[in-house]
Amino acid sequence: MNPYLEGPFAPVKEEVTAYDLPVSGRIPAELNGRLLRNGPNPLNIEDPVAHHWMLGEGMIHGIRLRDGRAEWYRNRWVRSAGVTDQLGEPRRPGLTGALDPAMDFAPNTHVIRHAGRTLALIEAGPQPYELDDELGTVGPYDFGGTLDGAFTAHTKLDPVSGELHAVTYFPLWDHVRHLVIDGTGTTIRTTRIPVPDAPMMHDFALTERYVVLIDQPVTFSMEAAQAGEKVPYLWNEAHRTRVGVMPRDGRDGGMVRWIDIEPCYVAHTLNAYDEGSTVVLDLVRYPRMDVRTNTAEPAVLERWTIDPVAGTMRRRTIDDRPQEFPRVNEGVLSRRHRYGYAAVIGEMNEVAMPPVDGPLPDEAFDNALIKHDYDRGVAEVHRFGRGATVGEGVFAAAGPGEDDGYVLAYVHDPDRDAADLVILSARDFTGEPVARVHLPVRVPLGFHGSWLPDL
Repeated sequence: MNPYLEGPFAPVKEEVTAYDLPVSGRIPAELNGRLLRNGPNPLNIEDPVAHHWMLGEGMIHGIRLRDGRAEWYRNRWVRSAGVTDQLGEPRRPGLTGALDPAMDFAPNTHVIRHAGRTLALIEAGPQPYELDDELGTVGPYDFGGTLDGAFTAHTKLDPVSGELHAVTYFPLWDHVRHLVIDGTGTTIRTTRIPVPDAPMMHDFALTERYVVLIDQPVTFSMEAAQAGEKVPYLWNEAHRTRVGVMPRDGRDGGMVRWIDIEPCYVAHTLNAYDEGSTVVLDLVRYPRMDVRTNTAEPAVLERWTIDPVAGTMRRRTIDDRPQEFPRVNEGVLSRRHRYGYAAVIGEMNEVAMPPVDGPLPDEAFDNALIKHDYDRGVAEVHRFGRGATVGEGVFAAAGPGEDDGYVLAYVHDPDRDAADLVILSARDFTGEPVARVHLPVRVPLGFHGSWLPDL
């Protein structure tokens, strides 16, 4: 059939609510909040062979921790108008569909909190959807009428200013847009950046001075769309691959200093920061990506040092093991970081990165979380093993130190055929988990999430 409908990717069929979850170990008392994660969970699949992983309706999985207890687990589809209709539910007052009904879709890529609202996100057209504290859908959200057009799956929250930054794209635009949203949830600035060929700009990076853009050769194809391609974005050899540095405060009219680089695809950045006159950017780089089949040449963790004055960029490999979903402690986002975290997802590597020149190393098919120490140039690995599919590791801060906290991730328990929430101490990363919260159901492999501490 379709590997993205089987094994760890297989969608779940029901929404579940469970209270007072069993725990092995001890949940740190300072972890009071919710871990939420979004991912595609298709409802009705007309053609399993043609189904694309990116197109399943979004489902939020959440665990509520408080006072050393796991109070509840919930999974809920985001109730777009289309999902509500497919579930046979009456549309609640106010839920009349997306702001643009033609773009109605249940966001399936990320879930964040900003200005007191919990938002499910996706890119390239559909609006965010607001959720309540128990994962019920409030409805589509346009930042109080200040969002004009598409949003993004990967926002960057400046921990000092409280501003939320986004870079948005849409297949019919001749530009991308940099948005700045203030702490009240109002879009206060939109900068349009001319870019040809409508590239897929899934992520970007932010420093104290700059927005860092990656213009890459995966671009929208009208011919592919007219031919019925589910995701009509193709590898475009004719499109220049560039990294761009733009003043984040809008000065100079949003002028970007573009630097041509070797063709590649970047799905996710880890973080970026200013260092003198240069910009340091850590990210996961693919030599090539086929978005239609969701396959790629193996990715590696790299550091790019960008000199916008000289117009140069230097690349350095940090770790050549295939890994994805890079994260940092959000408290240092856009500032210099010492630590970074990433996931080795064996089953995803096996499906998405078929070997090009011989088999991938065994550890590429393992499941692990990695903690990178950039100051010492070392990496610690916490292994879970084959069959114990691990998702993105999310950092939950518990003190002022950059690694003073915990890394939280959903991990499949093959013996129970259900998921655990695994809590690792960031300062004892390879040690035994501080706690495992045992969920009653499986959590399919999905995309991104957030730790939302109690306010």
